Amino acid sequence: IRAGGIEAGNEVKYIVQGHNTIRGAAGASILNAEVLVERGYIKK
Repeated sequence: IRAGGIEAGNEVKYIVQGHNTIRGAAGASILNAEVLVERGYIKK
């Protein structure tokens, strides 16, 4: 994810660009780990 074109004033304006492959893979890994913890396969 990239952020740029940040402008401050009475309000904050910015542009964000993300890549679904990288973000999706990382998000899926976190979700999978949370499910495994919830089901008791992994202990906190």
